Amino acid sequence: MKFLAPLQFGLVCCLFLITSPAQAEKRYVTDEFEITLRSGPSSTHTIQRMVKSGATLTVLERDEDNGYSRVQTSGGTEGWVLNRYLMREPAARNQLENLSGQLAKVTEGSLRVRANAIKSTYDDATKRISALERENKSLQDELTNIKGIAANVLAIDQKNDELSQDLSEQETQISTLLEENQMLKSNKQRDWFIAGALVLFSGLFLGLVIPKIQWRKRSRYDSF
Repeated sequence: MKFLAPLQFGLVCCLFLITSPAQAEKRYVTDEFEITLRSGPSSTHTIQRMVKSGATLTVLERDEDNGYSRVQTSGGTEGWVLNRYLMREPAARNQLENLSGQLAKVTEGSLRVRANAIKSTYDDATKRISALERENKSLQDELTNIKGIAANVLAIDQKNDELSQDLSEQETQISTLLEENQMLKSNKQRDWFIAGALVLFSGLFLGLVIPKIQWRKRSRYDSF
């Protein structure tokens, strides 16, 4: 039990601060396996019973000369035990067991509280993740919609550019056709002018030549 001495000293000091005095003075069986409870204050008296280590005894009388104390067990049995087997504090083993039990309860309670706190944090994190996932899904849908709109705008712009280019080409073709038409009109007018002039000159020519031809024919016949 030597390894329990420092622990026993510390536990004894702690428990001494928190224990309250009882109506009757109490002693505890020393940290041995068992001690004898005798009918008188000497080793020659009969053994009434064996008291286990850690048992609580109430001191009723002291015999300092013989080194014995008359005690009463928790069950009501009275007898004499050696003073050196009595301690003011419970045995270190019992104190350690009690403290271990208390520590287990405290640890269990602390772990339960901590587990509840972790579970609460986990639940909050799960809810937050779900909310973020929904928000992300909404943003993804909005981004897809914006991309679609942007694609349509780009397609419209491209179509407008193509139509503008086609319109420019059409305008160029129309301008060319107008110029050609104007040239054709000018050529037609010139042709009509030339044709009219030719007709006019032809008429004048015929008007001058035909009478001469008829006159000559008459003069030939007249000679016969």
